[in-house]
Amino acid sequence: MGMSEYYGDTDWESSIATIHAALDAGVTFLDTADIYGTGHNEVLVGRGIVGRRDEVQLATKFGIDRSGGDADRRIRGSAAYVKRACDASLLRLGVDHIDLYYSHRPPQDVEIEETVGAMAELVQAGKVRHLGLSEVDGDLLRRAYAVHPITAVQSEFSLWTREVETQAVDVMRELGVALVAYSPLGRGFLTATIDIASLGSKDFRGVNPRFAGEAGVANQAIADAVAGVAASKGVAPAQVALAWVYAQPERLGVSIVAIPGTKRVKWLEQNIAAMDVQLSASELDELDALASVVVGARY
Repeated sequence: MGMSEYYGDTDWESSIATIHAALDAGVTFLDTADIYGTGHNEVLVGRGIVGRRDEVQLATKFGIDRSGGDADRRIRGSAAYVKRACDASLLRLGVDHIDLYYSHRPPQDVEIEETVGAMAELVQAGKVRHLGLSEVDGDLLRRAYAVHPITAVQSEFSLWTREVETQAVDVMRELGVALVAYSPLGRGFLTATIDIASLGSKDFRGVNPRFAGEAGVANQAIADAVAGVAASKGVAPAQVALAWVYAQPERLGVSIVAIPGTKRVKWLEQNIAAMDVQLSASELDELDALASVVVGARY
């Protein structure tokens, strides 16, 4: 997402280089959406995987309609809309199928059964391999799964954002649905590299409730705690935040794939190295406690 908008300036060439570096390093799962840059990001990812499509598990999402402007976004899921959105994504990506196709948010215009029914028809047509949902609770997941098996639920999940644990994980565990954790670095806050005061006009974090004003000041204690654990281990704070996510499958009983976003190769390499970081029981306990002192909503 950040390669196209929301997180400051973007650069096509460095973004392509980062995608290539990810593939060279053995990263196989790439996540995009038709909303990111209003289609720009799908075109970017499509160019990044030219000649290497078989190396990639490609995920994209539909459903957030920005055609009326960001002040009038609509969450859509009618059968006709789903099918048009898929064809448009395939065209922008330059591929003949999508490995994992998500409804980006629960639809506002129809029931979830219609949306997933249309997605199931895309599977039957060979345009999509597996289905996903984003930011759903357990009841919606169960209803959707009754129409067609759901492979993954994508939700924000990190050591300071854990609502999915109480809203959906029980049903995910029961149905064998994986969790794809977005913003596992807390939108960069947990990396101890963000100067809140210097966030530019193109960076939405400048007005995000957890970053702005007194909440941002209060939450600095969370970033400091993560940095403290990192210092004691001789690793980067971002790696500790990711290691915490990688340690959760056993506790929660669901498979978890983290999708840390980055625009630069050096951060990509740091994120990959986090898979080798092991946290002790006492470190996990210390990090677990941080969720209880977060100030501010996610959005």
